[in-house]
Amino acid sequence: MPKKKQDLKPDTVLKNYWNNKEQFADLFNAALFDGRPVIRPEELEDVDTEESSILEHREYAESIRASRDSIKIRKKSTAHGVELVMLANEGQEHIHYAMPMRVMGYDYGTYKKQYDSNAGKYKTEKGLERDEYLSRMKKTDKLIPVITVVVYYGDKPWDGATSLHEMLEIGDEFSEYVNDYKIRLVEARENNLKLHNINNVDLFNLLEILLDRSMDRNEAKEKAIRYSEEHKTDKTVIMTIAGAAKCKIDYSALEKGGGGMCILFDEIAKEHEARGEARGEARGEARGIIETGHDFGLPEDAILGQLQKKLNIPLQKAQEYFHMFGKPV
Repeated sequence: MPKKKQDLKPDTVLKNYWNNKEQFADLFNAALFDGRPVIRPEELEDVDTEESSILEHREYAESIRASRDSIKIRKKSTAHGVELVMLANEGQEHIHYAMPMRVMGYDYGTYKKQYDSNAGKYKTEKGLERDEYLSRMKKTDKLIPVITVVVYYGDKPWDGATSLHEMLEIGDEFSEYVNDYKIRLVEARENNLKLHNINNVDLFNLLEILLDRSMDRNEAKEKAIRYSEEHKTDKTVIMTIAGAAKCKIDYSALEKGGGGMCILFDEIAKEHEARGEARGEARGEARGIIETGHDFGLPEDAILGQLQKKLNIPLQKAQEYFHMFGKPV
């Protein structure tokens, strides 16, 4: 009887890999502390990755719901109690040009969730100063800090912003007064991480090979297979690379060693080819819609509406197509 195909989503495979405390701690030690073992696996505990809150500002309220890829809380005993910090890992396949703002929103959601939970304790003014009651927070209350590391799995060099200031048009005379928000970015394609966990070492070494655009595909395939055979790469690492590449493959077919890497390479090539064809078809259809819109003298908003409706895409993507093809000369 044939084995049942494992119906796993690439995101799930990637999250499962970083759920491992040894691998998670090793990544953060490399990204934050140059490989020093500041964070230990036994100090980590899982945290609910779903954050939701309500932003209220005068006459409107905006609901925010963010799902972290993975987040753990680090608890370390100290002479005066327990030191706490939340560590969040976000994976990116593509460059996101608003990533600092996105991370800022994720981090805010984590702080807001803590604040709401803490504020729920203060339903009456009993034992509180007036300002404390109005704040729903005592002067002595403290929130747990959060640190987010973004791991970028794309094959293009990251040319997006790594701080909020880089996203702003801001004069020199005002820059020191505008609060900044920086992200901690790891590029899988090219990094100097000092990793100690053997699975992490294999993962990033193989990703560097796979994401190297200067290398011929067959040469890269042979090099990755040779590396995998020599280092006896664990199956979970090969599965995670497939997840990072958003490759929907039969994970049950992956085996240790060269066989697994052969399957992975062939499937990634098929995925990339299929995506390229899909992008080409979508662009061709978008160009036709835009040109027809111009022929009939439709305003930009109307053309954007047609793009969203016919291609089932968000406004941002419709605007990209509109600016990509522009107005006919």
